Amino acid sequence: MTRNWKHKDLCALADHTASELMTVLDTATAFKGVGERNLKKVPALRGKTLVNFFIEPSTRTRVSFELAAMRLSADVVNISASASSLEKGETLLDTARNLEALRADLIVIRHKSAGSARFLADRLNASVINAGDGAHEHPTQGLLDAFTIREKLGRIEGVRVAIVGDILFSRVARSNIQLLTKLGAKVTLVGPPTLVPATFGCLGVEIANSIDEILEQSDVINLLRIQHERQKREYFPGVGEYTSRFGLTKKRASQLKEGCLIMHPGPMNRGVEIDSSVADGSGSVILDQVTNGLAVRMAVLYLCSGGAPMASSATDQ
Repeated sequence: MTRNWKHKDLCALADHTASELMTVLDTATAFKGVGERNLKKVPALRGKTLVNFFIEPSTRTRVSFELAAMRLSADVVNISASASSLEKGETLLDTARNLEALRADLIVIRHKSAGSARFLADRLNASVINAGDGAHEHPTQGLLDAFTIREKLGRIEGVRVAIVGDILFSRVARSNIQLLTKLGAKVTLVGPPTLVPATFGCLGVEIANSIDEILEQSDVINLLRIQHERQKREYFPGVGEYTSRFGLTKKRASQLKEGCLIMHPGPMNRGVEIDSSVADGSGSVILDQVTNGLAVRMAVLYLCSGGAPMASSATDQ
């Protein structure tokens, strides 16, 4: 497959072809080796400035982007909503334009409103990277999940992936659906009908309303937490009932096919969507996802800055 990337922004995986998305994964493979060196840096973005602009709380994603930029030798500035002029009534666009006027080259944004990253990308010369916009998309999470699947199983095409939990409000689910179906995986969404509406079927996925249906056939189970902060009403009777019907308990985990990968984008609610013994067990690749997220975000920053796609080990640029 020809590697190509000609975009300054990454706002939604739905905007990109399978070839472009594979380019990111291949480039991430090249960069992963940087983290295994004694000197964990390459000068690929030396002289560039990245602004982490997080209007919603984040730990893994914000730190991952910060470390990714530092390993590429970029300068990094972190800004939260409470530390910005948004608190004084300034518009998102005016804040972003001021950051660009200060010669920010890349702006990584997390915002509660769907479409916020695209809104800025269409109006700024700086590269804009979506770190999560409401319940719309979380592109780099989708990419790191696909990267982990390919790394562990050797392929994505034909892999049976079950995404379990709050699909309706999950930007992670939407990015995974866009990417995995585009790359040939067979995706099944699992959860109560209130959180997995039948309308999702038009995205080329299967729908199951019982986790027990998919245990023995899945190559990957990706568990999502309930997005209480985005819900305006209750979508199931209670946490206890949800766990009994959809939680990956120790007993259910024993029914998984050998080699099934257990994934979670975090933060985990242990004892709700996943049992602690399962989260820490031999099938879990949850911490591998975190490690791989760093390589994927290095690749995204590098490519959106105009770097040439890579296929093998990262070298000093």
